[in-house]
Amino acid sequence: MIMAEGGRRLGWRAYLLLALSALALFLPGRMRLPPVDRDEARYAQATRQMLETKDFVQVRFQDQPRNLQPVGVYWLEAASVSLFSKPEARQIWAYRVPSLIAAIAAVLLTAWIGDMLFGAEAGIGAALLLAMSALLSFESRMAKIDACLLATILTAQATLLRAYLDRLKAGRLNAVVFWTAIGVGLLLKGPIILIVSGSTTLVLVATDRKAAWLKRLHAGWGVLVALAVAMPWFVAIGIKTHGAFFDKAVRQNLLGKIGRGEQHHGLPPGYYLLAFNLTFWPGALAAVFAAPWAWRHRALREVRFLAAWVAPTWLMYEIIGTKLPHYVLPLYPALACLGAAAALAKDGWRGGTLGRGLAALYGVLWLGVGTLLASLGAYLFWRYMHRLDPIAVGMAAVSVGLLVAALVLAARGARGRALAATGVAALIVYAGLYDYALPSLTPIWLGPRIAALAARNQPCPNSVLASTRFAEPSLVFLNSNETRLIDPASAADLLAHDRACAMAIVSAKQMGVFMGRAAQDGLVPEPIGRIDGTSYSTGEKLSLTLFRAAPATGPVPLPGR
Repeated sequence: MIMAEGGRRLGWRAYLLLALSALALFLPGRMRLPPVDRDEARYAQATRQMLETKDFVQVRFQDQPRNLQPVGVYWLEAASVSLFSKPEARQIWAYRVPSLIAAIAAVLLTAWIGDMLFGAEAGIGAALLLAMSALLSFESRMAKIDACLLATILTAQATLLRAYLDRLKAGRLNAVVFWTAIGVGLLLKGPIILIVSGSTTLVLVATDRKAAWLKRLHAGWGVLVALAVAMPWFVAIGIKTHGAFFDKAVRQNLLGKIGRGEQHHGLPPGYYLLAFNLTFWPGALAAVFAAPWAWRHRALREVRFLAAWVAPTWLMYEIIGTKLPHYVLPLYPALACLGAAAALAKDGWRGGTLGRGLAALYGVLWLGVGTLLASLGAYLFWRYMHRLDPIAVGMAAVSVGLLVAALVLAARGARGRALAATGVAALIVYAGLYDYALPSLTPIWLGPRIAALAARNQPCPNSVLASTRFAEPSLVFLNSNETRLIDPASAADLLAHDRACAMAIVSAKQMGVFMGRAAQDGLVPEPIGRIDGTSYSTGEKLSLTLFRAAPATGPVPLPGR
């Protein structure tokens, strides 16, 4: 079912309802969830430093330059904090606002693309499939780059589609938006937007054997628009760092990920195909069932556009060494459009006995993934709080019941009601996980607990805190004063140097080194508090003691366990 020209299009009420639906899915947990290590906390701390130093060219984390990506997302977060909070407040929700807005924009852009391709109902369905996806649910809550990059890439893809479908009569404004999106994408994550839009264009030209439609993009002056957006900062950072930014960001970070798995994220090809069942849940069911339909209709321009969007970039990410789940997020809207179109088509699913059997098997797998997600909150309570939480168990039971109902409804052909049941289940799963379970797991949130302990016991208004074993950026962001992530011997030296004000938090495993160095420095460390918990970044159980220099001369025993 391909929308005929002049068919019913989405109106503003539909977009408003989609925005509200996305907000309902993305909002729970934004205020209660502490800063998440490691990426989110690094972005937030670097943004806070940008606001404090007024240096809006070079990004830094503490005293180290953060030459990994361009500056775009830090500007967006800085603007959000300036509007809704202030740097010294350390309110992580304010840093997350750009991701929320971008995620909602991505849902609306997916609706627009689906509407252009297959009609209003497909646009709504595609938007909801994307909004419900587990990966976007996570990224919408993080003060990171990926939701913003997704919205920017979707803007470029939507305007590229308008140029490709000549019946839409794309004009100069469409070209301006396309090239502006390219410029913004370059400021967010360098060439990633070029990889997606560029590979889509190349595949379409190669398969169609036509390139005349590219004239509608007005590349002659359009490239200048993109350069006008992005080039000033790239020139400024090149001058300020004497080229060091490009060496780190391009040669080491970008090219290094291609040949090897950086940061322990090297995985074999096929990883994204397997992870898709989780990261695009619950929409993975519709996308998988759409594959036969898409193959039968591969000659249609609309399907070819989506295939050109997905296939080359997906294959590239499967081949390169470094693999992270969010890398393929910009491809999910295209898969959502295919899934929605196939679900609405009269010939959407053709299967004999074998096809029905395979569909049933995948339905069981899909239900299993949903059950795991729904039960995650209850499991985390059991794992870290050592109790069976009745609310988490109840929410899991309701969610699984709705998922079973959705499968039954889909099998009976009631796909609209199946989508509604799935959406309610996803809302309960995400609200239960992000707004209830995760914020309640006190033992894993060491950064907030250390920062609060230090704030209660700091001997001076500007006391420096040294942290040895727990070296996560969330502590740097949340601690009200300077934080130094150093070794235990250096922490003892700091206390000896600044006996009146300095503090150090030391793990039990490093206590011998710390105390030995303190004795050499003629220092008697005084324990003033202790925290036990688990670092979710490393999985290590930690017993951490907060020290300051004791005014007394004799040794002070550690607090009892």
